[in-house]
Amino acid sequence: MTAALERISGFKDELAAWRQDLHAHPELGFEEERTSAIVAEKLASWGIEVHRGVGKTGVVGVLRGKGGNYRRIGLRADMDALPIEETTGLPFRSQNPGRMHACGHDGHTTMLLGAARYLAETRGFDGTAVFIFQPAEEGLGGARAMLMDGLFERFPCDEVYGLHNWPNGERGRIFMREGAAMAAADFFDIRIAGRGAHGAQPHESNDPGVIAMTLGQAMQTIVSRNADPLKSMVVSITQIHTGSAYNVIPDTAHLAGTMRTFDEGMRRLAQDRVRELAAGIAAAFGATIEVEIRDIFSVLRNSPEQVAVAEEVAIELVGKPNVETGAEPKMGSEDFADMLHKVPGAYVWLGAAEGPALHNPNYRFDDEILPIGAALYARLVEKRAGAG
Repeated sequence: MTAALERISGFKDELAAWRQDLHAHPELGFEEERTSAIVAEKLASWGIEVHRGVGKTGVVGVLRGKGGNYRRIGLRADMDALPIEETTGLPFRSQNPGRMHACGHDGHTTMLLGAARYLAETRGFDGTAVFIFQPAEEGLGGARAMLMDGLFERFPCDEVYGLHNWPNGERGRIFMREGAAMAAADFFDIRIAGRGAHGAQPHESNDPGVIAMTLGQAMQTIVSRNADPLKSMVVSITQIHTGSAYNVIPDTAHLAGTMRTFDEGMRRLAQDRVRELAAGIAAAFGATIEVEIRDIFSVLRNSPEQVAVAEEVAIELVGKPNVETGAEPKMGSEDFADMLHKVPGAYVWLGAAEGPALHNPNYRFDDEILPIGAALYARLVEKRAGAG
């Protein structure tokens, strides 16, 4: 066990208490007022320079080491919860109806706080540690908001690191990959305007429900018949809204969902085909179809040098058999990608006890991995900012 992991493990009960308190009080993106206040208060209590309101509700802490100018290492954690009704029944379950930390951001925030406390107490590095507590990761553009607020101009970093828990039953296993690691994501809204009628007189209508089903079926051919089968793509319709009565054909329908790709050409293909199919089906049915596609996440690309550093630190902490550097890329998305477009870095996954998937109302964060994540963050600073 490294000195960092041993020392942080000494206050693991406090880490668990912090995490469970955050879990009980989840806040959605750009609403993380309580969470930000707790983060800022703890950082300040450890003598760390604190900056609030970066990217609306984001917090940045700056800690200078014992030496002079050296590397400036950014460490990032996300703080927001999801609009999910929790079903865990835990004693510290969400007290905010319709809000839940179902992705472990309460744990990520706690890990970064643990690293900040350890580094503030030990100062075993020469450069600067920049603690980035980001709001609104869940599709609301928190990383972009912080970047628009001058994140790396105000708090320069030479490299930046992030992590995410993974409830796959491999507690303490750390895995990563060079290059494209997580997909780009576009969200779409498709609004269909037809003509309503009595449910007993469909011939008097231009049924938007039928049009929506036809378009939905056609969109499934984008992956199966337009995309190169050797290049990954996902097109998922996740919302269908129309009608409010059993005997009324409505005037409108609404489809919404997401597209995931790793390749910019494939991304354009998916966008173009959705628009082309909508236009063709609108013409065929004599309806109006409006398509809105929004760029939400970029492709997350890890830099080789920083992946090598993360691998070295991970091996120190959990041993070589528990570190994987050739992990499969994930079709999930992460807006830390936008930070990596500005500063080289790496994003890794930390295995946890097996349980319900991320974004599940019964998801349960594994508190046993808190010291490992905190030590990983801390050792990255010590390794890259002069302690060796």
